[in-house]
Amino acid sequence: MACRSGCCCGYGPINEDNARFLLLALFIIIYLFCGAAVFSALEQPKEREAKERWAQRFEHFSQKYNLSKKDLNNFLRNYEEANVAGIRVDTIRPRWDFTGAFYFVGTVVSTIGFGMTTPATIGGKVFLMFYGLLGCAATILFFNLFLERVITVIAVVLKSCHERRHNKAVLPQNGRQVSEGNREGGAAGGGGGKGEDLAGWKPSVYCVMLILGAAAILVSCCASFMYSAAEGWGYLDSLYFCFVAFSTIGFGDMVSSQRVVYEGHATAAYRLGNFFFILTGVCCIYSLFNVISIVIKQVLNWLLRRLEAPCRCCFPRRGHHPHRHPRQNVVAPGHLRTRRDPSIETDAINESETDTGRRMSGEMISMRDFLAANKVNLAIMQKQLSEMAIGHPRQCSSSSRQNGFSGGVGALGIMNNRLAETSVDR
Repeated sequence: MACRSGCCCGYGPINEDNARFLLLALFIIIYLFCGAAVFSALEQPKEREAKERWAQRFEHFSQKYNLSKKDLNNFLRNYEEANVAGIRVDTIRPRWDFTGAFYFVGTVVSTIGFGMTTPATIGGKVFLMFYGLLGCAATILFFNLFLERVITVIAVVLKSCHERRHNKAVLPQNGRQVSEGNREGGAAGGGGGKGEDLAGWKPSVYCVMLILGAAAILVSCCASFMYSAAEGWGYLDSLYFCFVAFSTIGFGDMVSSQRVVYEGHATAAYRLGNFFFILTGVCCIYSLFNVISIVIKQVLNWLLRRLEAPCRCCFPRRGHHPHRHPRQNVVAPGHLRTRRDPSIETDAINESETDTGRRMSGEMISMRDFLAANKVNLAIMQKQLSEMAIGHPRQCSSSSRQNGFSGGVGALGIMNNRLAETSVDR
């Protein structure tokens, strides 16, 4: 009892997944507070200045044309309603012809949602709910498949470069390069370990992050040149638009390809280039975000390992508490964590096997047996769904959870065991 009351945990071992989730939630909350403080310090003076300037212009306009403030406010409200419907002072392309509607559905399924075009009818709003449900799901699947192929291509290229460096580094004692026959004989005799290392080599997440970051910067810089020339924006504003659009934030303060005709530029070619850059940029930024999430998860795992030291009093080194059942995925030292590899399938089967004879004899099944059987069925269904999603059965390993990257859903599941930092055999 003294250990429990003096422990920082207070309630015994913490589930590792829950601990990682809580750490990430805490990090996001702190990140939000820091971001709010920075943006408030940067943008609030500009907002106050704009409000003062607008109040002066409003007062001057009402006095110059002898208009009451009430009538002027009503007129401005009418303009705001027209603005929502797509009416602007400057001439812009129609919002709901086929090309305008195609641009709109593109922002919907890509989850960019600029907001400059929104359905105004009840039928349009209802249709959007069902259309976006299927479209966004299909687009996210497309992004995941794109990420899978990008990771595969990068891994093949990096592995080829690694093999070339490894072959050049294999030198005899006299400093000359070994011939192919001697190299194969050496590998068969005693160098099999290096061959196995090459066979199981995986690229580092940091190399993949660097390559994807360079690709995203290259696409953004090229797109910014196009937007600066066609839209008349400053280059920094064009970079800002690229990040907002490619990351699917989509504020809507700056929107590309909204004029009817672009003088001095081929309008069709510009709109085709706009579509290409947005599609490519979204795919690159999506892939980069998911690789960065792997790095964030590495940091969380490092923090969990650091937090194990002051909490070791919760984990007795020898024996177990007589009234405490072993828990799954606890933040425990490595030699305790690797002794047992529990899973929902094996736990449920073991719990239900003890009373199998009684159930076969025709007695009424107990609630405990009923719940255990449901756990087995749920585990089998989850395994089948997972195998169907990734296209092949998942290989289980006794060390599958030691690095905290096993399993995963969506992009994390795709990158699992494809990078060196997510590999179970590290």
